[in-house]
Amino acid sequence: QVQLVESGGGLVQAGGSLRLSCAASGRPLSSYTMGWFRQAPGKDREFVATITRNGVATYYETSVKGRFSTSRDNAKNTAYLQMNSLKPEDTAVYYCAASQNVYTYSTQAADYDSWGQGTQVTVSS
Repeated sequence: QVQLVESGGGLVQAGGSLRLSCAASGRPLSSYTMGWFRQAPGKDREFVATITRNGVATYYETSVKGRFSTSRDNAKNTAYLQMNSLKPEDTAVYYCAASQNVYTYSTQAADYDSWGQGTQVTVSS
């Protein structure tokens, strides 16, 4: 199955921006619906964003809508999460995920087959 490696996390001040990358190997990224999830200490893993195989449609969790944007470059086998206007409550470990069985998009973690290792995003006030 596809393997995912995430990068781009780090420490940023409130109002700043970060761009996360999710590089796929082993299978073409175009075969997979992509999702982004995050998990803060003491909290359940929550949905952040998802994008269809062709990158035509996206869907976002309400709290990040208008600030975050997900995209993909299938030729580079890479998906992205652009995070702008970051807030301290965005602090979490962020995960990318891939599904070969969802043909539009999904907000449900159980629908995803492969997961990245996670990357820490910390937003200071």
